Amino acid sequence: MSYPARLALAVLSAATLMTVLDGSIVTVALPEIQRDLGFTAAGLSWTVNAYLIAFGGLLLLGGRLGDLVGRKTIFLIGNAIFTVASLLAGAATTPAMLIAARFLQGVGSASASAVALGILVTLFTENRQRKAAIGVFSFTGAAGAAIGQVLGGVLTDAFGWHWIFLINVPIGLATVALAIAVLPADRANGPARRADLPGAALVTGALMLGIYTVVEIEDHGWTSGHTLGLGAVSLALLAFFVLRQSRIDDPLLPLRIFRSRNVTGANLVQMLTVSAMFAFQVLLALYLQRVLGYGALETGLAMLPAAVTIGGVSLFVSARLIIRFGERAVLIAGLLLLAAAMVRLAWLPVHASYLPDLLPVMVLIAGFGLVLPALTALGMSGAEAGDAGLVSGLFNTTQQIGMALGVAVLTTVAAARTGALLDSATPTSEALTGGYRVAFAVAAALLVAALGVAVTVLRPVSTTALPTRADRPAAPVA
Repeated sequence: MSYPARLALAVLSAATLMTVLDGSIVTVALPEIQRDLGFTAAGLSWTVNAYLIAFGGLLLLGGRLGDLVGRKTIFLIGNAIFTVASLLAGAATTPAMLIAARFLQGVGSASASAVALGILVTLFTENRQRKAAIGVFSFTGAAGAAIGQVLGGVLTDAFGWHWIFLINVPIGLATVALAIAVLPADRANGPARRADLPGAALVTGALMLGIYTVVEIEDHGWTSGHTLGLGAVSLALLAFFVLRQSRIDDPLLPLRIFRSRNVTGANLVQMLTVSAMFAFQVLLALYLQRVLGYGALETGLAMLPAAVTIGGVSLFVSARLIIRFGERAVLIAGLLLLAAAMVRLAWLPVHASYLPDLLPVMVLIAGFGLVLPALTALGMSGAEAGDAGLVSGLFNTTQQIGMALGVAVLTTVAAARTGALLDSATPTSEALTGGYRVAFAVAAALLVAALGVAVTVLRPVSTTALPTRADRPAAPVA
């Protein structure tokens, strides 16, 4: 791998790490943000939800715009927006200002993240180098969330919550400057007028409304009029979007990409896996704090071995295993390790000791360092050069949907079980642990389902590809 290619990979990875960190670094600072800005308990969640809705809702549009007007251009615009928004968030003095800045951060993150994978797969065309590059890229995503919790605790304790956002400013400026210099210019595949703005409005509205509905389930319930009504509207918008894509000449999301078993299967496996992994990241953190009495920084440090093992496996092991055994086999092995970790957590004792009860789980979670690089390679394996940004945006979109569903489903399951135990006069610590156990069991079931999809749907990369333009009939002339 040449020096310019390494530098370009470093820029893409740094931008991705900044985005992933921003999704988790804020969680440990929420109590201080609430005290300082006067957030209500319900309003505080929007410091997370505003980012999630914008990020998840705009990824698909960002990926397609990258294909049409240039992925490097969209990457630069996204990072610039994210950097300005981080400055605004760090300077926020009211809840409304912070929520607006967080939404703007999500817009920037979506634009940059949607095209990053597309840039990577077109930059590294040789098989061995591409697998190594995906391993490095996946390391930033797999380990970034846990690192964010540690870094958030350190910055909040040492300098105050403002710095969890302000630290992005110098990193963002450096990323933009380096990206201008080292990322290759790419040829746009069509003018902006071909971006299918009505389709973009439909799918963005569907995704934003759908994610909003999911993140509000904990407050309104699964069967409330709020959840069912907004969910129905979101599904209707999505149905109209699919119908439109099947009838126009230049769709935002060409439905032909789903002919690839690997693109479809990898996105489904990712959604199930990411949903399950939120049981580890969110619920285990809650268990450490609410049951074992850990502080924010202690919680981050307790989960640091998971970040180290995930990072080490994805950076130094996954590419070699993929080259020798193939993406599908490595993915299956990683899913088995993750399922074993969730099964172990489903038997978590009320008063756990870290070394015998939790450290083995941190080691098993290294399976995520196998899963993410293999999934990334499978999900991008069929992308043509002209569709790489779109497939990248789709892959990131299913990741965000999985995160939202994981939070909604697993926290609701845990809360319901805890409430039932409290009603039967079970001590609080036992009731909380009982709720977390059930949620971890559900997470294990999600991983088993992901394993089933991987075994039955996915195929070795070398035998699967999206139809090329040469294989498709020409579009009719308008």
